[in-house]
Amino acid sequence: MSSPKFSSLPTRSSDASHILGRVHSFESFGTVDGPGTRFVVFLQGCMFRCKYCHNRDTWPVEEGYLYSVEELVNEILPYTPFFDASNGGVTVSGGEPLLQSKFLCVLFKILQFQGIHTCIDTNGYAQENLYEIELEKLMSHTDLVLLDIKQMDDQKHIELTGVSNTNTLKFARYLNDINKKTWIRYVVVPGHTDEMEDVCKLAEFIAPMKNVEKVELLPYHRLGEHKWKSYNETSELEGINPPTAEKMQAIQSLLMGYDIQSTW
Repeated sequence: MSSPKFSSLPTRSSDASHILGRVHSFESFGTVDGPGTRFVVFLQGCMFRCKYCHNRDTWPVEEGYLYSVEELVNEILPYTPFFDASNGGVTVSGGEPLLQSKFLCVLFKILQFQGIHTCIDTNGYAQENLYEIELEKLMSHTDLVLLDIKQMDDQKHIELTGVSNTNTLKFARYLNDINKKTWIRYVVVPGHTDEMEDVCKLAEFIAPMKNVEKVELLPYHRLGEHKWKSYNETSELEGINPPTAEKMQAIQSLLMGYDIQSTW
């Protein structure tokens, strides 16, 4: 079966060929990063230094592979039948996609023209200048946002990620203001994010938001520890076990008490 080529799409060549993005890797048949079967693009570069990060190798902004939007679209288009069959689409993750917002905006504009569902998985670390014009354009071509809220307590957030949660929470409020469909992601890390007081703060923050469809509770796992070792580093959480099913259920029940749908 032949697939459509990018050259048939209505976009300026300067947008398609001259804007380059740094790509870490692809996942062709993702099933956990948005609805349906997803083509997941992991972009390179991140400002967070999460202690539980399972993509440690995406941090350096100068690494990765350079792709034009044209090249990336031609990687994606052959999977369109799978998107159609499953109500899936393309998710761009990272690293942190907002660091490459211009590249992402052009990519999503073209994908939407092709009828492909677009989703961004982000920690919400949007710089102030993005709120002027660029972020509005990007969101107009984004069907769903997966927003990672790491920790509601700012000091704990700094200890866990190396940065404040101020930008993340501002971005969450912005998404609510523009009524952008959002799923919140919350990684449950024993000793760091599993205190019920912190989950209550999360619930109180989310409950008034009409754009949030659900919270995805993600149990901490240790699958990325080998990537830290490849940098001759050791994760500070090495040796910490995943949360128990009882703890996950308790957190889910707390969210239900605020009429917040959640899954894990």
